[in-house]
Amino acid sequence: MLLKIHDLSLWFESNESAEASNHALSGVTLCADIGQTVALVGESGSGKSVTALSILRLLEESSTVRTTGSILFAGQDLLTLPLEKMRTIRGNDIAMIFQEPMSSLNPVFTVGNQMIEPLVLHQSMTHDEARREAIRLLERTGIQEPEARLKVYPHQLSGGQRQRIMIAMALACRPKLLIADEPTTALDVTIQSQILDLMQDLREEFGMAVLLISHDLTLVRKVADSVHIMKDGAIVESGDCDTIMNNPQHPYTRHLMSSIPSGSPTPKEPGPLLLETRNLNCHFQLQTGWVSPFKRRKRIIAAVDDAHLTLQQGMTCGIIGESGSGKTTLAMSIAKLVHSSGQIRFEGIDLQQLSNRQMRPLRSNIQVVFQDPFSSLSPRLSVYQIIEEGLSIHFSHATSEERDEMVFGALKEVGLEPEMAWRYPHEFSGGQRQRIAIARAIILKPKLLILDEPTSALDVTIQAQIIKLLIDLQQRYNMSYLFISHDLRVVRAISDYVAVMKDGRIVETGPAQEVFAAPVQEYTQALFNAAL
Repeated sequence: MLLKIHDLSLWFESNESAEASNHALSGVTLCADIGQTVALVGESGSGKSVTALSILRLLEESSTVRTTGSILFAGQDLLTLPLEKMRTIRGNDIAMIFQEPMSSLNPVFTVGNQMIEPLVLHQSMTHDEARREAIRLLERTGIQEPEARLKVYPHQLSGGQRQRIMIAMALACRPKLLIADEPTTALDVTIQSQILDLMQDLREEFGMAVLLISHDLTLVRKVADSVHIMKDGAIVESGDCDTIMNNPQHPYTRHLMSSIPSGSPTPKEPGPLLLETRNLNCHFQLQTGWVSPFKRRKRIIAAVDDAHLTLQQGMTCGIIGESGSGKTTLAMSIAKLVHSSGQIRFEGIDLQQLSNRQMRPLRSNIQVVFQDPFSSLSPRLSVYQIIEEGLSIHFSHATSEERDEMVFGALKEVGLEPEMAWRYPHEFSGGQRQRIAIARAIILKPKLLILDEPTSALDVTIQAQIIKLLIDLQQRYNMSYLFISHDLRVVRAISDYVAVMKDGRIVETGPAQEVFAAPVQEYTQALFNAAL
């Protein structure tokens, strides 16, 4: 047996007293052998990532922890090894794909620097050999133009592309055990399929074991040999994948299964035309090398190309497509957060003709919920200050008592307690942070709410809560949504209309039920086949 965790319990020690210690894991037992994929499934905060980090003993470097039990890897107990020995095992024998690629990649080094370094250090390659291997790994993980991508920085890539870079880095040293913590969270369905196929190919080719941590039960059903369901730091049900998925015994497992998004929204009567784009274009310059010692070679990227889109008051338009297809750029262009050309008509006003000063009064009616709430919420501000910030700009005449009432009311509307207003973002779970981001947007009662992957990092039960919340808010305030997602089940559950994007162009549009029932374009059919 390659990995055997037996009766693992873990406490985060408090500086105040032993009684204040936080019991994070309780009697965790699981095994993974060569060639196996073992899945660890549970809600946010259930202890999945803590279990993974305990295997690599990464928690000891940032926290004071106390553990009991054993973690046997290739016959040796990792909990008894000195940290110097653990550092030779990390990356070489056990590699990990972390959940948030933007916080795991160094922003001041290029992708090439970060991929080549472990190959030189751990595989004893020359710089040229490591560079060729890095390009090959990027190709295998579905990155287009891999040689050019070596020269870019993490912030210049989409969320899906950053996740693929992380996967390529983890696979670089051909580890015996790959710990994949939500490896496909930020990826669209076709790239998810590629990555899963890649991981299975490498698992068979190199005799690798995979510990897969995920909240995506559909993904787990596809790839896992055995499944462990985790709740409150303990494993409540274990077994082979087919048995768990088809005949769950524990009430919590059945609750997870019933929370998978399904169905479609209740038909609504569309209101007047709210938003219309015509011939909308957004182009970026990409530097790809040097023409001469003093002149750089540049290439134009058409992130959005001739986009036509309409949206009526009170309706939801789902925007789907692969990572890098232009979904987020289209939304940011509509919100005038990036430079674009063409027409953007909002309530009959062409936003492209307005200066930044003229746009400011309209911004209260066009709000955005960004993909990653942790990076879009200021860590220096309390929740109250974050939500109240928009009021100070657009409702500066309101008294402090009125602002308090509006902030506390917004928190209640998204299912949070008013007492939470004085905490900071790092004190909340991912699902709670997403609710805070929604509260910040809806406090201004916008007519258009742009939601960029609002459920991508959330487990299925929180996804279901957020979808219900958004539907309730839409009914209450007659808001219109632009809903961007790669999760087609979520899109189908909330959208009245669908727009499908590929390479910056909208290739298919129509009522959601019609497009899902009978997609016309071959690209749309491929997307649906990969996901549904």
